[in-house]
Amino acid sequence: MSNVNRSSRITIRDVAAQAGVSLQTVSRVVNGHPDVAEATRERVQAVITQLRYRPNGIARSLVAQSSHTLGVVASGFQLFGPAQLLTGIEQQATGMGWHVMLQIVDSTKPHDYDRIATNLISQNVEGVIWAYPELTGERERAFHQQIQPHAPTIFLSMGPQAGSPVLCIDNRMGARLAAEHLIARGYRHIGIITGPRELWSAQQRILGWQDALVAARLSHGAKQIMDGDWSARSGAEGLEQLVKQFPKLDAVFASNDQMALGVLKAADRLGLNVPKQLGVAGFDDSPEAAYFKPPLTTVRNDLAELGRLAVRELDRVLQLQHAGQEAAATSLTLQPSLVLRESA
Repeated sequence: MSNVNRSSRITIRDVAAQAGVSLQTVSRVVNGHPDVAEATRERVQAVITQLRYRPNGIARSLVAQSSHTLGVVASGFQLFGPAQLLTGIEQQATGMGWHVMLQIVDSTKPHDYDRIATNLISQNVEGVIWAYPELTGERERAFHQQIQPHAPTIFLSMGPQAGSPVLCIDNRMGARLAAEHLIARGYRHIGIITGPRELWSAQQRILGWQDALVAARLSHGAKQIMDGDWSARSGAEGLEQLVKQFPKLDAVFASNDQMALGVLKAADRLGLNVPKQLGVAGFDDSPEAAYFKPPLTTVRNDLAELGRLAVRELDRVLQLQHAGQEAAATSLTLQPSLVLRESA
């Protein structure tokens, strides 16, 4: 008889009998409940290990009438931001005993949001974190109508939503910090390479750049703006075009670090010394930013912490609701900071 076959038949009753405790005590140990004497906890845990007992998650959900699962909707994992958000969500959820059901959005499919909503409801998720991409207009309303009656939802990294909690980074302030630093370093003709303009985060970073230039009474016209798509390629192409259409250019704020990497590559190809002839600042403080040539001055926004915060806030709401209390998640904006390096 194999160990696998044997362990598959081990039940909570077997553990309780061998440890000499009640079923309730074993359940408390399995679920990390604090009201168990340490000696008893150690004895039960030793039996669990010896018998290779594994709790039946489906059965526990049925008994508790709770899936203890959070739905997470996301996409764009090739980008630093969404990847960091998901990392923070997974870390915090695991630490708090939540399961995560990941739903990946295919934005090229018109009805993908309907599929995702159906999946989340059918799996009886207790709460939903919408991490990326942003929801706007009809898509948002349709998602709300399907999900909201079943599970509280928290949105991340998007603009204020009527009646819905949003957790985000202050993108506008972060971009302003970067542009103000470029100005303080003596640069006067500062361009920007934006993210996709339909995204709220990209719009806010444009506004922050404008805020700094307006306050310093510097030009901020259309010739100083190039659209990017968050990729290093678009950063390189953006700088090359900016140099052509705005010859006075002496600094660039790239709206994320990946585009800033492209800017540095293009500057080298164009024979522009960074930072003597061209100041460069980015946004994100990705792990590689300190190893760019030269190391990148950038804005640090802790997206992993934003993901962790979303789980904690959703957990708070759900715990109160389980206790029969009225509860709703609250919106929150985290403040970024400027990291000074050699590119500006």
